[in-house]
Amino acid sequence: MATALTWLGHSAFRVDSPGGKRIYVDPFLHGNPKCPESELEPERCDLIVLTHGHDDHVGDTVAIHERFGCPVVAQVELRGWLASKGIEFNLAHAPNKGGTVKEGMISITLTDANHSSSTEDGAYAGEPAGIVLALLDAVRRFTIYFAGDTNVFGDMSLIGRIYSPDVAVLPIGDHFTMGPREAAVALELLGVARCVPCHYGTFPLLFGTPDELRKLAPPGVEVLAPEPGETLTF
Repeated sequence: MATALTWLGHSAFRVDSPGGKRIYVDPFLHGNPKCPESELEPERCDLIVLTHGHDDHVGDTVAIHERFGCPVVAQVELRGWLASKGIEFNLAHAPNKGGTVKEGMISITLTDANHSSSTEDGAYAGEPAGIVLALLDAVRRFTIYFAGDTNVFGDMSLIGRIYSPDVAVLPIGDHFTMGPREAAVALELLGVARCVPCHYGTFPLLFGTPDELRKLAPPGVEVLAPEPGETLTF
């Protein structure tokens, strides 16, 4: 079976694994002006993974967990804060950078990311992270790197070297994250062949565009820019 990646606007994604598991990454749905109305209420969810504590990434995590009882994987301090919001603390779902959590045929590894992290009530949420999401089936391993709200940094070359992502999901909006110019260098450092841009166009300040990234990206890199609600199949 294939891997399906659906952009829900901003930095929210739905991933359907080859094994049929449904994963939400940074599920900012309600309050997200780019999230299609048809996607506001998930039909099901088997796993939630978070990059950091800002409310435009934590989003609907608590409500989705309450509805489906799905595991929530997040950096240890953020996961502790979520426990105060009713998601029972499970240390197995609370890694730190470099750590890997395995849920069946899915593995989640946290990487470095350069920006900030706090919760809606101002609590300490640890450090922000990127996510390496590896989806396994009997035939292959498909890996997606979600960079989070980061700028470009040199150690992205290590992420490429260690995890060899098949697709990189990079923010390009500028102002709060890197823009297209830095994202193009990130692609060079990661050595990936495919990129899905995110964190752009949601609000007026997020002015970077996929077309700008295409002009700057290394030769041979495919920039895939779905519309919100559109699914890419790999």
